[in-house]
Amino acid sequence: MSTPDPGTIARPSPRLAGATWLGANYWSAAGGPFMWRDYDDAVVRRELRVLREHGLELTRSFLFWPDFQPAPDVVDDAFCGRYQRFLDTCADEGVRTIPTFLVGHMSGEDWDVAWRHGRDLYTDGFMLGQQAFFIAETVRRFGSSPAIAGWLISNEFTNYAGTAEPDDVRAWAIVCTQAVRAGGSSLPVSLGDGAWTKELYGTDNGFRLRRQLDLVDFAGPHSYPMGNDQARVHWAAALACELSHFGPPVVLEEFGVPNALSSEANAAHFYRQALHSSLLAGATGWIAWNNTDFDLTAQDPYRHHPFELGFGLTLPDGTPKAPLRELAAFRSVLDAVDVAGCRRTDTATAIVLPSYLDLHPRIPDADRRCITPITEHAYLAAKVADLAPAVVREESLDPGERPRLVLVPSNKLLTAPAFDLLEDWARAGSHVYLSWFAGVSGAHRGSWWPDVDGVTGARHTLRYGLREEVDDVVEWRFEAGLGDLAAGTTLAFPFAGTDQARAMLPLAEPSPDAGTVVLARDQRGRPALLRRTVGDGAVYVGTYPVEYFGSARPDAHRDDVVHRLYRALAHAAGAAPAVTVDDARVVVDGLTHESGRRYVWLVNLSADEVTAGCRVPAGHRLTSVLDRADLTTKVTLPSFGVVVAELVASS
Repeated sequence: MSTPDPGTIARPSPRLAGATWLGANYWSAAGGPFMWRDYDDAVVRRELRVLREHGLELTRSFLFWPDFQPAPDVVDDAFCGRYQRFLDTCADEGVRTIPTFLVGHMSGEDWDVAWRHGRDLYTDGFMLGQQAFFIAETVRRFGSSPAIAGWLISNEFTNYAGTAEPDDVRAWAIVCTQAVRAGGSSLPVSLGDGAWTKELYGTDNGFRLRRQLDLVDFAGPHSYPMGNDQARVHWAAALACELSHFGPPVVLEEFGVPNALSSEANAAHFYRQALHSSLLAGATGWIAWNNTDFDLTAQDPYRHHPFELGFGLTLPDGTPKAPLRELAAFRSVLDAVDVAGCRRTDTATAIVLPSYLDLHPRIPDADRRCITPITEHAYLAAKVADLAPAVVREESLDPGERPRLVLVPSNKLLTAPAFDLLEDWARAGSHVYLSWFAGVSGAHRGSWWPDVDGVTGARHTLRYGLREEVDDVVEWRFEAGLGDLAAGTTLAFPFAGTDQARAMLPLAEPSPDAGTVVLARDQRGRPALLRRTVGDGAVYVGTYPVEYFGSARPDAHRDDVVHRLYRALAHAAGAAPAVTVDDARVVVDGLTHESGRRYVWLVNLSADEVTAGCRVPAGHRLTSVLDRADLTTKVTLPSFGVVVAELVASS
């Protein structure tokens, strides 16, 4: 991989060795979770063929644990024989599969092995031994099949086994993954837990991606977002992938929508946005939930969770649905750009994710849990500004990799050494933006910064335990220009969120000789955005948590203006993107091929048809990779549409 240019950093996009997975989680319409009891190979063959015809070459299959291990130290030969037939059919049809071993939870119901008798799955020695036995024996039986692509230990294990202490989860993961190796396989393995970890969401279930790095070959987030903002729902899987980067490749292991909760047209929009946004977030595999609808209304779990009947890519008879056609179109793009040879294009913009999300003691849970939504809002705002940001964990900041623009959105919690590093970066030429945030918990309300006056370059007038009043709509009136924002510009930020967070940072006027200027004031004349010159760079402080306001507001991305602030900061920092568009409904991002080819994604976040003007570097043009249309000056995107183009030098 090439070294990033000075002022830019590489964004993680590790690839699975020799593969880019595109497929579906698989239960046959003939039986669902009980398909192995009365296996219908003709139906299975038809289902696999439909997937393959639409460009899918992978399934994730499930060894229903109560059936496959009916007693301790016993693996059922009959069920294994049926699974072997399935593997043979997969090989015939050119579809590989990832077996999942410990399947005790599925689609809203738990099925225990009859001989467990309440023993703990993480800590009981007998149960650990039985899980290891089952995994190793299964791998010995099936590991030589050419149809096997990898292995998954479980299916959303916390839904079945519950949460546990991190040390106990780590011990369980060691036992189970080593059982795969003891069975004789060197194929990729992961845990199948969904990556619902504290490192992503601030809520602790005992699993840690950091503590799996020597055990797993890929991380596998599961994403079924609920929300009140269309862009956030469509891009939730992308953020999950961004936050799952700890070194191993990232596979979007489960995602999808059921008929009962989404129209087919809107399901297509969800798939299109989730697929392309997660690719741009560094994912190297996609396994949709799931391959087929079911006509099993009398069978559990569908009897009592009937919405689970309609997650399929096809109808029960194999008729393709719109999400399958989206996957087929996505496959065409992956092939057109040779995605296995691509990495994410380097970026000059980084968003800092505070280490308080999952590290450090005695942090109120509410203040942890709001970090991810704030980061998501900043992430989307930076995307809308066409900045293609990296999300960098505070504890992973590398003094030797200094981006031109550093965004620390709505920040209550950042360690003292991180402030020192950001100051050093500014001195060396970076532009660092922080917005002050009181937090949502009420615990020591206000930003826990080591030196508020030093960071802002002005004297604060905070009163302990009290809040400075915030209007329903906060207006920033620029009295000096910033980047492409001219003096006289007004940006409006509607307040949203809890009363605890309804606060701003009151500052006295900075001294004229202190190197700090007020760029914007609120409607009461108070400093709203300041710039402090530091060496060759600058530190900007926003006195309002505008990203938090947006994260707490329904449909914020229809009219949010944080992206205008970020775009202006990027222009001031020399971090303006090479390719940009003139419409805030369209996101620009890209991949770079190992050959040097540059591919540009243009993604419409809105339900509108959008025609946007494009700006490209002088002497270059944009050409669609699928139909070679010229997009150099404008692009037209349908509702939630995606166009992929190549940036090429003009002849």
